Amino acid sequence: MLERIHKQGRRLLTAAGLALAVAIGGTAAAQGESKEPIVFGGSIPLTGVFAFAGIHIHAGLSDYVDWINSQGGINGRPVQYVMEDTGYLVDRSVATYKKLSGRHRICCYYGDSTGFMQAIAADLNNAKNMIMSGASFATALTRVDKHPFQFIPGPSYSQMFAIILEYIAAEANKEGKKATVAFVYSDTEFGRDPIESSRAYARNLGIDVVEEIMTKPGSVDVSAEVIKLRRKRPDYVIFHGYVLSPINEFMVQMRQMGLNTKFMGTFWTMDRLIIDKMGKDADGFMGVMPYNYFGEDEDGPMYRVMHEQARKSDPNQAYRPTPYVQGWFNAMVWTEVVKRTLDAGKPLTGENLKEALDSIKDWDTGGIIGVPVTVKDNSFPVGRIYRVNAAAGRFEPVSDWIHLD
Repeated sequence: MLERIHKQGRRLLTAAGLALAVAIGGTAAAQGESKEPIVFGGSIPLTGVFAFAGIHIHAGLSDYVDWINSQGGINGRPVQYVMEDTGYLVDRSVATYKKLSGRHRICCYYGDSTGFMQAIAADLNNAKNMIMSGASFATALTRVDKHPFQFIPGPSYSQMFAIILEYIAAEANKEGKKATVAFVYSDTEFGRDPIESSRAYARNLGIDVVEEIMTKPGSVDVSAEVIKLRRKRPDYVIFHGYVLSPINEFMVQMRQMGLNTKFMGTFWTMDRLIIDKMGKDADGFMGVMPYNYFGEDEDGPMYRVMHEQARKSDPNQAYRPTPYVQGWFNAMVWTEVVKRTLDAGKPLTGENLKEALDSIKDWDTGGIIGVPVTVKDNSFPVGRIYRVNAAAGRFEPVSDWIHLD
């Protein structure tokens, strides 16, 4: 792992050197065009509790930058990616942002957490010099009035719940019955985020929320909570605010009691980690994913490019987790926004970049997402339901792509 980080670090230095050389060369003067590097920045958690995702996010961002530079950059300008490890600590993330933005003219920035995105929002709104996305899918970021220069690289947590509930309602309609669900979520801001809005959304779809359970995150004794769920016998349990535990404990204990409940989760749960840790017990677990999984039977020019670049950067790693795809997609959106701004002949200010972001409609992502996407309320409100096939060791789609109006 450390070798991978060091390898990426050497590549960043190489990219930085290339960008500097192009910027000061004579080619720009001869063509009458600016060759100043376009700078992407990031507060990246390579250590700490979120390192399991941060390392792969960093790899996705790095690989994309390497690829776009191999294609001549953006409108002939090289891309430079600058970052520092934050340990997933808000204070360090803020300090990293201020340090990097003080040294570079950054136009697009990756934030490592909801806490950081909220802490830096006022500075970002005052500076008006960049746009920011990152690891957070917090519903608060869809408030355009409060977060005009931040966006979500997919659906918000509330939108994820809505996509899941749309799927449940459609399945219930096929069976000619009314569905019942339980919400199980962590006692964190992350966990509580979509719960209130999802109660109302479920009610509007004719779904009964028969139980809500809040637990501490991580491995905890859930026997009392399982008894509550046994009494209500919901058709579905939707988990949120966890990566794995205590989802595995709930699933195993409820199945041991003979319940036929179906279990579902949101983005940060929907990685192969749950299969690796639970084995055959993960079979049938479902949830929402805004991107196509790496290595599946999908097609598209950018999907193929992502695979080729991943193999080139690390030929010994056949699979890339979902945070890698998320990092790659963030950089894709930044590139699209920068290109639209430059094509319009406008400087790369936060306001111009935001205008370009909002202009994204029916955008073909080349197979990273299976349908054209549109930005709405600082987000891409689309996703697909996947289910674990434990024997095959993979997630498989069980729905079409679901758009939210």
